[in-house]
Amino acid sequence: MKILLAGGHSSLAQVLRPVLAEFAEVLTAGRGGCDVELDLVWPVEQFSLPPGVDVVVNTAAHFGGSDFDAILEAEAVNVLGGLKLCHAARKAGAGHFVNISSTSACLNGSSPYYGIYALSKRQADEALQLYCARENLPCTILRPSQLYGDPDSFRKHQPFLYSVVDQALSNQDIVIHGNRDALRNYLHAGDLCRVIASVIGDRVEGVYTCTSPVDVSLLEVANAVIRAAGSGSHVVFDRAMKDIPDNVFPYNDALYRKTGVYPAIALEEGIGRLVACRLAKL
Repeated sequence: MKILLAGGHSSLAQVLRPVLAEFAEVLTAGRGGCDVELDLVWPVEQFSLPPGVDVVVNTAAHFGGSDFDAILEAEAVNVLGGLKLCHAARKAGAGHFVNISSTSACLNGSSPYYGIYALSKRQADEALQLYCARENLPCTILRPSQLYGDPDSFRKHQPFLYSVVDQALSNQDIVIHGNRDALRNYLHAGDLCRVIASVIGDRVEGVYTCTSPVDVSLLEVANAVIRAAGSGSHVVFDRAMKDIPDNVFPYNDALYRKTGVYPAIALEEGIGRLVACRLAKL
């Protein structure tokens, strides 16, 4: 089996590639330093995938912003780029397209976390489903919750968790804004990699959320980091600051039941791994 991993420099691709390489030949695709040069903003005529690719996994994403340029770029990468990649996969004879989306695609305008990233992710999911149904191309869309892992590259999209690790390792107080202890759902990237591998191996199709079965509060996260680091840090709430809203979703284990692969890395273990990795680099 030959798998093309688009977004080859993404945080997820870094940890996913060795997992897929256990049972397949894996080629990375991206804007530079990958096996295949590929930019999702290229015109469709420029897209050309290597022959013999069986599965295309898209981990590339633009995380948006609030100004016009960021909105335009998010649409160009997430929606049009994903669609062009899917079209190129079909032309190359691939038999399965896997798109890594996000639980953000489930948000609507009433959520404080709704923005162009959420909107473009949902649009991309729907466009890919439409195209793949028309072309009879098996398609899987996975919507993971907030991903974290050992590599520091996950820091960009999980600043709270990684800043807490920094503070705990320096024995600094950890400050949570507001009066309430907001909820999050963190999924270890290693668990998502196992799920993706099973989806490919079993040729599972459909749209699925991929979350941890347990939501955690920011205080629980901070205390888990303090324990893992053996830190003298204390957690304090800055009640002068605005409250932080929850960002969690209903748990749905449909995909886990179908594949028999469930998240196995609890937050305590995942944070322990993250802290150990950081300490090894000091």
